[in-house]
Amino acid sequence: MEEEIRLQKYIADCGVTSRRKAEELIIQGKIKVNGKVVTELGTKINPKKDIVLYNDKEIKVEKKNVYILLNKPIGYVTTAKDQFDRDSVLDLVKVKERIVPVGRLDMYTSGALILTNDGDFVYKVTHPKHEIDKTYTVTIKGIVTSEEVDKLRKGVKIEEYITKPAKVKILKTDEEKNESRLEITIHEGKNRQVRKMCEAINHKVLALHRSKIAGIGVKDLPLGKWRYLTSKEVEKIIKSN
Repeated sequence: MEEEIRLQKYIADCGVTSRRKAEELIIQGKIKVNGKVVTELGTKINPKKDIVLYNDKEIKVEKKNVYILLNKPIGYVTTAKDQFDRDSVLDLVKVKERIVPVGRLDMYTSGALILTNDGDFVYKVTHPKHEIDKTYTVTIKGIVTSEEVDKLRKGVKIEEYITKPAKVKILKTDEEKNESRLEITIHEGKNRQVRKMCEAINHKVLALHRSKIAGIGVKDLPLGKWRYLTSKEVEKIIKSN
């Protein structure tokens, strides 16, 4: 008997998206198996016999998983397609594999972004239960106080959510410019979280840069450039929870 696997796992293995997002695609009726729309999450397929279509195009498991570290410039979105036709990070990384960004950085944030065709890796890095450290350098308006830093370290309220304890260091204060620079390390992934954390202590973010993911940085990687992660780096990220 030939091995069958769940449809959502196969989609993730093809590098289309994460397993969770693949389930959404199935429910939304965007996946066909052998020409027929499939909406049941329990569906299993035989990769050697069945033909799976996404957007009416056949998808197949890539023979090789790739893991790419990009130093994202400001002005690029981290989506494959953008309704406003803005520049995408996929315009910067040209490889033959079908890759997707691991998590997101907003258009006005620069720095470390991983792209891959490994759906299980995407799940590992982005799921809240896996506490992957992400380090940011943030320039804010005003001179930050030690009391405000303590608030960030303990957790602040953003909307209806209290952030988990963060690692925070003051890198520089400039009274002449009335600015402060902080290093903030979090392991959550709420939308625009660092910006909202700074707003919660009444400081406007002037510049935001993600310098590291799981301790792997982009200091030696020019803005807009990318490189392959080494197998040791990939293993470090996977084991960093």
